[in-house]
Amino acid sequence: MGLLSSSVSVTRYKVEGKPAEPVLETIADGLKKNVITEIDNDIAEKSSGWTSFENPFKPDFEGSSFVVGTYLIFSMRIDKKAIPSKIIKKLCDEEIANKLAQTGRERLSRNEKQAIRENVVNSLSLRIPATPCIYDLVWSMEEEWLWFFSNQKAANEELETMFSKSFGLSLVRLFPYTAADLTAGFSDAEHTLLSELSPARFTE
Repeated sequence: MGLLSSSVSVTRYKVEGKPAEPVLETIADGLKKNVITEIDNDIAEKSSGWTSFENPFKPDFEGSSFVVGTYLIFSMRIDKKAIPSKIIKKLCDEEIANKLAQTGRERLSRNEKQAIRENVVNSLSLRIPATPCIYDLVWSMEEEWLWFFSNQKAANEELETMFSKSFGLSLVRLFPYTAADLTAGFSDAEHTLLSELSPARFTE
């Protein structure tokens, strides 16, 4: 689900820190250095990186293409190759049987079996295209918040890591406790009371 979908899932973040001046050049540089890498013709099983909101399969961060009014809008893309385990087992069994027939042996060592499996996986990885998952985000630098259009744990963790790597800034996920702690303007005494709260269980 993305920014323009009819239904969306959103994770809210507070952005801690300020990008170095000149801001837009700093952001563009971080995007370009961590742009998604294509792996369709590579043995890699996973690739993640930034991509364009309007054209996620042809990333372009030249000029201010990611700026819309006072907001920054771009996407994170994660490409994965899913090779069915039954196909891997079938091809490995065939390769093991062929090698046993060629050598006249009764069994192969663990290292030999592992080498065969790696060769099979690498060969399949070169032939199987990656499945892309695209996650849009909206970032308000003025108000120091970011909306990420996914609630998936793996995608959120990937975002937090990549955001820090790209821009040197931290993301703090906003849920009721952190929202109150960071944005409500509490006094020291009120922060102390908040830290002492414990979850309540509601039962019928």
